[in-house]
Amino acid sequence: MNTFTRGLLAALAISGVCSTAFGHGDVAPQPVNTDALPDVGEEWLTENPYRAEAAGEDVWAEAIMIGDSAFNQNCARCHGLGAVSGGLAPDLRYLEAEEYGDEWYVERFQHGYTQDGTTKMPAFGEILGQKAGWAIRTYIETRPDDGALEEYTARLTEIRDTLAAGEGDQDALRTELEEISAQVETASGAPVSDSVVRRAVLALDGSETAAKHAADALTIGLSATH
Repeated sequence: MNTFTRGLLAALAISGVCSTAFGHGDVAPQPVNTDALPDVGEEWLTENPYRAEAAGEDVWAEAIMIGDSAFNQNCARCHGLGAVSGGLAPDLRYLEAEEYGDEWYVERFQHGYTQDGTTKMPAFGEILGQKAGWAIRTYIETRPDDGALEEYTARLTEIRDTLAAGEGDQDALRTELEEISAQVETASGAPVSDSVVRRAVLALDGSETAAKHAADALTIGLSATH
């Protein structure tokens, strides 16, 4: 199963407003398999160890995929699918992708949040562990800013239709998508976004189903922008 497919198949509450003890209604936290990520030690860090500049591109990409699944299974109920808040809880995409944002994030992730005697967010540190916490953080901080794809929507729609029809030069389209992907801005200030365009690039891996997977990724992403 390639990276794109795992991501396609696969909203941490920082100061959440869900009123039940776990902030997820009666949904139990889901375990996260972090075996593919390097160990980070037992003592909790104050800076994200899985950023590309610290851990390398491969670890960074793996952290995004693991964080994607972990976030949307454990956190999206309060903070929205894809970390896009519906307005009832903070939009975590705007937490700065730097040490200041990391320190605040890990404090809430590790210890949770209580207001007026009511647990708004459980302490996820012991439930999910540090590796999962930083994977979720990596995913969140690479989310695109609102409107980041607007100027590319028309061309992405054309590329999607071309791929869906099984037409066009996949290598050339992949190169064009890579160029667009590099221009998509994150909400956090992180230098590279994990946008639908990046997912489409990953899908174009030379396999027989590459064009279909890339077209599907673009379809999902373009639908989400409307």
